[in-house]
Amino acid sequence: MKTTGFLRISIFLFALAIFLNGCSSDDDVQAPIPDEPEPDEIEDPVVDPPPISQAIVWENWYLSVPIDAGGGKATSIGYERIVNEELTDEESKYFYKNSDDSYTLWTQFTGFTTSGFSELGDKYCRTELREYWRGNQDVTDNWSLSSGVHVLETTMRVDFVEGNSRTIVAQMHGKESPGITGNPATVKIRWNSGMMQVDHYTKPDEGEPWTSQFDKKVDFGRVDNEIFTFKLKIEDGKLFCALVCEEKDLDIEYTDFYDYVGNGYIHENYFKTGNYFAWHDDYEKAAQVVLHKVLTEHSF
Repeated sequence: MKTTGFLRISIFLFALAIFLNGCSSDDDVQAPIPDEPEPDEIEDPVVDPPPISQAIVWENWYLSVPIDAGGGKATSIGYERIVNEELTDEESKYFYKNSDDSYTLWTQFTGFTTSGFSELGDKYCRTELREYWRGNQDVTDNWSLSSGVHVLETTMRVDFVEGNSRTIVAQMHGKESPGITGNPATVKIRWNSGMMQVDHYTKPDEGEPWTSQFDKKVDFGRVDNEIFTFKLKIEDGKLFCALVCEEKDLDIEYTDFYDYVGNGYIHENYFKTGNYFAWHDDYEKAAQVVLHKVLTEHSF
């Protein structure tokens, strides 16, 4: 009996020792660790891009729309009226601001051109911006190719072009000045059925003026109805063109087209961009271009 009781006590004490040793083990039992709160996810601050219209320095441009200004000439609209959104209902049919700060330039043949009224089959009509590079709002505000670098970058999309599917979306235009006659449309960037085409005058025959009689047309890249940026640069008197259209995987770097000063070109010039619709066969067909931004740079 005594042996049995002693054995029971020994077994109990042995089990208790094992239990107490297990509870005190640092390896097996640890104080509960509270869940750490997940850190708040820090997002990059959302910064709205500046309105596209801020990239257009409006005092360096005026707008022409094919509405009779009196005497049969197209209407010229100063930048103040554009900035202050003061266009009339009739003018706003041709040029208006969109919700994303782009601008729609719509046109059709009306007969009212910058040089006067034109009958069907003669001249073309336009909704187009004309550059005043110093902001002087004067047609003598032009620049020479003989020195410096002159750049136009125009970002746009051609929505549709009816008729012959051609409209001019950018230009480098020559201007008569004291001792220099003629107003050549020296470089025309044409959207032709979705193909961007560089149409540029080359050296005329001896004694002849710079005209389209001596032009050269070069297909440069297909953009169809996608947004594109066309770049036109004059450097050291030479013409360079470049084209970017992400949707078409186009990124054509500046390409050398023509040495104007080296071939005797002496006109002063200005840039233009917009919708110069190459149609004059009826009063029905129309073309529409959306201008997202336009930048110019002149350095001497």
